[in-house]
Amino acid sequence: MSTAGKLPSEVEGTLIRKSGAWTNPSYGCPPEKRPILEYIEKGVVNIDKPSGPTSHEVAAWVKAILGVHTAGHAGSLDPKVTGLLPTLLGKATLAVPALRLSGKEYICHLKLHRAMPPKLVRQVCEEFTGPIYQMPPIKSAVKRVIRVRTIYYIEVLEIEGTSVLFRVGCEAGTYIRKLCHDIGLALGCGGHMQELRRTKAGPFTEKTLITLHELKDAYVFWKEDGDESELRRVIRPMESAVSHLPKIILRDSAVDAICSGASLAVPGITSLDSNLAKGELIALFTLKGELVALAKAEMTTEEILKASTGIAASPIRVLMEAGTYPKGWTKKERNVQL
Repeated sequence: MSTAGKLPSEVEGTLIRKSGAWTNPSYGCPPEKRPILEYIEKGVVNIDKPSGPTSHEVAAWVKAILGVHTAGHAGSLDPKVTGLLPTLLGKATLAVPALRLSGKEYICHLKLHRAMPPKLVRQVCEEFTGPIYQMPPIKSAVKRVIRVRTIYYIEVLEIEGTSVLFRVGCEAGTYIRKLCHDIGLALGCGGHMQELRRTKAGPFTEKTLITLHELKDAYVFWKEDGDESELRRVIRPMESAVSHLPKIILRDSAVDAICSGASLAVPGITSLDSNLAKGELIALFTLKGELVALAKAEMTTEEILKASTGIAASPIRVLMEAGTYPKGWTKKERNVQL
């Protein structure tokens, strides 16, 4: 399958079954069937950010509309920039780093300072794919040192006079304003970013975008009429926010140990992605599809499939409450789930 024009989050691995397993329906619950209050507290909304407010202001409005204690967005957008602003709610905010570091896609209007031959514009834009060097702007939240960011693809959509419309897929932390400036320099005419819209963020696309007004209406329908359907449509389970990560599916007997901070040993695995790499961030799921924790892979897929013992992953952030599943381990096994 071709990966051209795709973010890393869109290149899926294959789930490989390591051993058979059965899940007890008495414990846990499929994410989409959680009681509504729990569904909200473990949810994410893919907000269509309007031009004007800051990303923090939008997240604060989401928090106020839903009455949740915490809400965190996955990657800041400048006030004038529009588009995807996935916002995680309550317990789901623990997964913000995983989404914030995922790849992004934007549609950008580049304004050249004088008209250039379209063929040359396309050629120069193509040359900016791959690793590029960037210095963060003066007004930024990070230290101003030169750093490398990857441009996965640039597709010039339209050229009209000095206006260039292009789609760009890039690594998190890429400054599109700086990219426009550098393209202008490379063309020898100068240029600047005129307008920008984010169209993808990790696993989220414009297909699931909602406005703040839609979110407010859905909440009112639930509160005043007891109708949960619209609220369940506009809020998605937190599991959707990490669906781009390589995954391991756990046995029921391994879940509670992970929730208590234990490392995951090979016997606790029933299925895993075909592309696990040692040291990368992965997601641990139950057989019902619930997110248990974010973890660091300690083995590759090949190593796990060949092994009968050993530590396969170490939890970094646990999102499921201990006691959701029964204990399948003893006190002596607390630090290594068998």
